[in-house]
Amino acid sequence: MKKTIKKNIINIYYIPALVLFGIFVIYPLLKGLQLSFTNWDGFSQNYSNVGWRNYQALFKDANIKTTLINTVIYGFGSTLLQNVLGLAYALFLNRKFTGRNVARAVIYVPAMVASLIMGYMYYFILQYDGGALNDILAVFGLEAVDWLSKGSWAVILITLINSIQFVGVSMILYLAGLQGIPSSYYEAAELDGASKWQSFRHITLPLLLPAITSSVMLNLIGGLKLFDIIQALTAGGPGFASHSLATLVSYTYFRGQNAGYSATIGIFSFVLIMAVSIVLMRFFTKKEGDV
Repeated sequence: MKKTIKKNIINIYYIPALVLFGIFVIYPLLKGLQLSFTNWDGFSQNYSNVGWRNYQALFKDANIKTTLINTVIYGFGSTLLQNVLGLAYALFLNRKFTGRNVARAVIYVPAMVASLIMGYMYYFILQYDGGALNDILAVFGLEAVDWLSKGSWAVILITLINSIQFVGVSMILYLAGLQGIPSSYYEAAELDGASKWQSFRHITLPLLLPAITSSVMLNLIGGLKLFDIIQALTAGGPGFASHSLATLVSYTYFRGQNAGYSATIGIFSFVLIMAVSIVLMRFFTKKEGDV
């Protein structure tokens, strides 16, 4: 009886969190779903239901294809770079040497900076007129380069900047995973004549799967909904060449004054991220179960 009462009291503490989740997550999602079936311009008090017209327009929109490709690049490209570099940093900084704590802090500090601020910092480095990088090129007698004028270059640079900013998060996750692996495993492998690569492949990687799962999921979701850095660097330009789905939602709402279609893009983005997350979680869960 006492246990039941105690359990019920504990459950009461969940209520504020559930209320906040409902107000700030569930309600906006349902409201966005409702608006995706309307022709609301975002300002007028009057709008009407247009059925599936916005969703039909979504799959006919020429800009959606470019934006979707960019979103996939931002998501999977950033995830690949962050995890490869994060693991490399973690393996190096897991050793004992003077200054390793300073090195860890330096790598992690960019993750503490707001993404919008990080984007503007790199904008002042990469801009054509007065950019720090072009000023350096001028010192050596080289011509200035308009780094952000070409869509493909802009996408690559945004992916690199996003990776540099959040590689420290992956590093911390991998460091935690590495420090949880007993040293006796490596000692036993060394006695059996295993090489460094064999120890890494058969001991380190399998036991790091929980850290890999967490890092990949965090990086991928963050990359697929990337907004701030793109907005600061290119605002989706030139044209629509560097837009992500997240920035296209903002552009369509505020500049295109088409809130209904903007909500449609947002719902599509939500479904895409959810589908990718579920597939990857099942994949990693199965892998962890096989270890």
